[in-house]
Amino acid sequence: MAYGLHYLGPDGSKPLSSYSASKRTVPMKSQKLVAAIAVFALMIGPVTPAFAVSKEIVQLQTQVQALSDQMARMQQTFDERMGVMRNLVEQSTDSVNKVAASVDALQRGLQQQNGDTQSRIEQVSGQVQSMHDSLDELKARLAKVSKQLDDIQSAQTNITAPTNAAGQPQPGAQQAPPADVLYNNALRDYNAGRYDLSMQQFADYMKYYSNTDLAGNAQFYLADIEYRQGNFEQAVKDYDKVLEQYPGGNKAAASQLKKGYALLELGNTAAGNRELTSLIQRYPRSLEAQQARERLKKSSPSTKPSARKSR
Repeated sequence: MAYGLHYLGPDGSKPLSSYSASKRTVPMKSQKLVAAIAVFALMIGPVTPAFAVSKEIVQLQTQVQALSDQMARMQQTFDERMGVMRNLVEQSTDSVNKVAASVDALQRGLQQQNGDTQSRIEQVSGQVQSMHDSLDELKARLAKVSKQLDDIQSAQTNITAPTNAAGQPQPGAQQAPPADVLYNNALRDYNAGRYDLSMQQFADYMKYYSNTDLAGNAQFYLADIEYRQGNFEQAVKDYDKVLEQYPGGNKAAASQLKKGYALLELGNTAAGNRELTSLIQRYPRSLEAQQARERLKKSSPSTKPSARKSR
């Protein structure tokens, strides 16, 4: 069996035939190297052509390199996308935190605004009520200005205590004060918190001047004093007098509102709520209707509305 070792030339197409052929064309050191290779070839037997092995190795290396490059590109793409997703998650988290902070601030602002609004409503309601009372006083005074002085004096003289058979005042009887003086004194004591004195004066006003323009107001203040003093049952009755005897007066809405409050204070929640609801239906745009809506929204119906001065 003949053994041969094939070498590829620079272009891979011209193999050398054998060790003996190479001995004639290479130097001495190369001849020794070739001889060693020939001996090794004789020992291991026939060898697969180097060209075929090299081609398969090159193809395999090429495929491995291509796969390696592809994996590197995929890893780079994955890292880039993960970085983008991480940035998006961080941005979303920041946005959610900002929105949550904004919502909290908005809620606190709304709560503060609701509290301030309720306080302003009560203040404005008191001011408007004072203005109504002042207008009532002005109307009464303007009506009296149109009369002659002698008519006023005659009316004051005729309003006296009971007389005897001869038409003369009985001993100890006193003449009632003028209507405007009596009303203004009663209202002044009411605003100053002197409720007992104010109640007596308003009661005298209703006794002597129950048909005047300010009679409905006087009856309202009698009921309101009872409400402030905690006499809610009697307050409900006197508020009803305002609604029944002076339905067209400017204290009708206020009387119905305070009547509803008094019923709630007595624990009659159903009746109190009905009264407040009726007020809203009758006077939907009034300040009293707004106060009634706020009271209906409260969870504790026993909370008393804040006292305010009237004029």
